[in-house]
Amino acid sequence: MEVRPFNDISYERFLSEDKLMGSRCQKCGALSVPPRSICIKCYGSEMDWLEMKGKGKLAAFTSIAIGPPFMIKEGYDRKHPYVSGVVELEEGVKVVARVEGVDGSKPETIKIGTPLRVEFLHRGEGENPMTFLAFRPL
Repeated sequence: MEVRPFNDISYERFLSEDKLMGSRCQKCGALSVPPRSICIKCYGSEMDWLEMKGKGKLAAFTSIAIGPPFMIKEGYDRKHPYVSGVVELEEGVKVVARVEGVDGSKPETIKIGTPLRVEFLHRGEGENPMTFLAFRPL
């Protein structure tokens, strides 16, 4: 694998390649997703890239009815909210992402602990394509 700096640009590039990457501290083993160049536990600066398995469980969520313009363009609004959640990955680290395949208008049907798998949402074409991190129930 080519050496990439630990920054947002590298993280987004990995997402566009359908890879969920995090960083692991060489000193204490702490994981971070998105990756960090400095360890949040021991403040070490020797980090390695680590590809996550992409499986986890829903730890928390919220249903969002008023989203940013790009979400409104996708059809989300007060009558069709989307869900954003905290996913605890099998590796033990937590990440915030969209949760697809659940009904945001009926949050009572969404259960904490639901097993999830990663999904990469590719949006846009031409010079500015974007990839968003999401998870979907297994």
